[in-house]
Amino acid sequence: MKQQYEIVVGLEVHLHIATATKAFCGCKNEFGLKPNSGVCPVCMGFPGSLPVLNEKYLEYAVKTALALNCKISDKMKFDRKNYFYPDLPKNYQISQYDMPLSEAGLLEIIAKDAAPKKIRIKRVHMEEDAGKLLHEEDNITRVDFNRSGTPLLEIVTEPDINSPEEAYAYLLTLKNLLEYLEVSDCDMEKGSLRCDANISIRPAGQAALGVKVEVKNMNSFKGVRAALEYEQKRQESLAQDNEKIIQETRLWDSDKKITQPMRTKEEAHDYRYFPDPDLVPFEIDPALIKKIKNNMPQLPAEKKKQIIKDYGISEYDAGILISDKAMAEYFLKCAQSYNQPKIIANWIISEILKYLNSKNMEFRYFDLPPAHLTDMLKMMDSGKISGKIAKDVLSDMITSKKSPQDIVKEKGLLQISDETELRAVIKAVLRQHAQVTKDYKSGKEAALSFLVGQAMKATKGKANPGMVNKLLKEEMGNI
Repeated sequence: MKQQYEIVVGLEVHLHIATATKAFCGCKNEFGLKPNSGVCPVCMGFPGSLPVLNEKYLEYAVKTALALNCKISDKMKFDRKNYFYPDLPKNYQISQYDMPLSEAGLLEIIAKDAAPKKIRIKRVHMEEDAGKLLHEEDNITRVDFNRSGTPLLEIVTEPDINSPEEAYAYLLTLKNLLEYLEVSDCDMEKGSLRCDANISIRPAGQAALGVKVEVKNMNSFKGVRAALEYEQKRQESLAQDNEKIIQETRLWDSDKKITQPMRTKEEAHDYRYFPDPDLVPFEIDPALIKKIKNNMPQLPAEKKKQIIKDYGISEYDAGILISDKAMAEYFLKCAQSYNQPKIIANWIISEILKYLNSKNMEFRYFDLPPAHLTDMLKMMDSGKISGKIAKDVLSDMITSKKSPQDIVKEKGLLQISDETELRAVIKAVLRQHAQVTKDYKSGKEAALSFLVGQAMKATKGKANPGMVNKLLKEEMGNI
């Protein structure tokens, strides 16, 4: 029988902080600028240039650490992390080593079909980003230094994650929290949120950790999960064949769905950390920490309680709504003008999320005005359109940007509630399906659903379903 293994994962999340300027200079902290137009002697590492810490960067960092239940350090300093790479103009990165901003945090997650689990946060520390290499089709690599000096937070977990699904749940929960804090746009396509994973395996029940492998180049949370699933199988196969697992850094190839070797894994001493002489150690004013703590925004757990209490939404539905800040805010705006919160939640969770998933789109890019959705729901309540027609109207509203009133008017979608008109349709349906009518009268209840469907088909979905049911039973009673 094969040896049973368990995996141990630690995640390192690199988060771009959404300050107006960079970490240690006055350059714009903005994505999409013309290459090398957002740089200065400080972020380019020119001799004699001196860094100055961005105060807003420090505030956002403290806010994030507090939200992750971390202990803020009494005293912190910046260090130089030395390594050579073409996109690192100073040949070192300003980071933090032995005196970071904060340590010993906690984040609770709920993985799929699992009980809540607390993931320990080892540290949240501050550092600047490097530039970006642009590999072009003519086999030329160019360097854009605009990203050099961008303020980063590195959020490092303890090795508490024991499955790819837990890693996925952790990242979703963390991103959700960060969006509520409004410290970053968390846009992975822009590189605002990046993740590296350290994974090892060990025989089930063993306390000692195995040889860890770092996996990089994962550009989505699903990519992290897929990379860990592959790496788990690879390491287990090596262990079962008594082959050595090498401590190394591997890259995830999303096309081939495999990890590939990049380099042997560095240790801290390889970077020759030493205190940055241009940035002296300092204490964070307790008054600043208190001010930030007192002005914390409403976080996901609090938002969930509010929605359940104020709107009578189920815990399950509230959990889905608050899982995306933009979605929660959209729900609350709709609820201001339409006093049926459960109906709003149903349409958001079913129809709108279905549309967004089909387009692989985040909710923050969903631009349907809340008033258009609530106006459509009011038209359903008043009997002007049916539920089936409403789904078509929603689709048209999203693509055309028109109001539901205009769409219904232009396409002639008003629900048919005229009894004389509907009775004529129903009589025709009963004549065409005489045998089904007999089946219903002999006790086959399913026959009624069929006849309702035929009446709806005949009116192109515009018939009032309640009236169709009522009139069908009346007409069949007269036969």
